[in-house]
Amino acid sequence: MKPILRIKSRTVALPTKDIDTDQIIAARFLTTTTREGLGDKLFYDLRFNKDGGKKMDFPLNSSEATGCAILVAGNNFGCGSSREHAPWALLDYGFRAVISTEIADIFRNNSLKNGLVTVVVDRDTHQWLLENQGAELDIDVRASTLTLPNGKVVEFPIDEFARHCLVEGIDQLGYLQQQSDAIDRFEENRTWTP
Repeated sequence: MKPILRIKSRTVALPTKDIDTDQIIAARFLTTTTREGLGDKLFYDLRFNKDGGKKMDFPLNSSEATGCAILVAGNNFGCGSSREHAPWALLDYGFRAVISTEIADIFRNNSLKNGLVTVVVDRDTHQWLLENQGAELDIDVRASTLTLPNGKVVEFPIDEFARHCLVEGIDQLGYLQQQSDAIDRFEENRTWTP
C-alpha cells in the first residue's frame, strides 16, 4: 500500500441510504481472492440492466463521474455482512475515499485496513456535498480534515492507528514488521519462569 496523505478529487454522489455490502459487490462475484477486476462488478445490479446495458440514470454511469475518486454516499453506507471485497471493489474502480453521515463499523474498519479512506461528516456538510456533486475536495488524512471549494474546513474522526497506517502506507502486518527490533529486545530480556 502506498502512503495516503491527501486525496484531491471531484466527487460523485450516490445519495441512496442503507447501501449494503451485497449491493456494493454481490455475493455471486466473490469467487476470487485477488482484488483485480472487482471494480467492474461494483454496484453491478444498480449500474446495469439484466441484459448488461448501463442504467443511464445511475450516478456512476454519467460522464461527469469519470475520474472521480471520492464517493459521497447516503446514510448508513456499507451496512450488512462483513465483506472485505466491498472496499476492494471500490478501490479497484478508482475510489480513494467515501464520505457519508454514517458508515457501518465493519465496512469502515475493512476500508481503512485496505487503504480506502472513510470520512464521516455532519448532516449540513453532507447535504451540501449531495447538492454540489462534482465539487473538488481536498482530504488531508494526516490532519483529518476535508476542505470544501469555498475554503471551509471540516474535521472528521479517524482512528489513530488507522491514520498512522494510511500515512505510512502500511497495513497491520507492516506495522508489526516495523516493530521487529523492539520485539527482539523484549524477547531477549524476557525471563522464563516455570
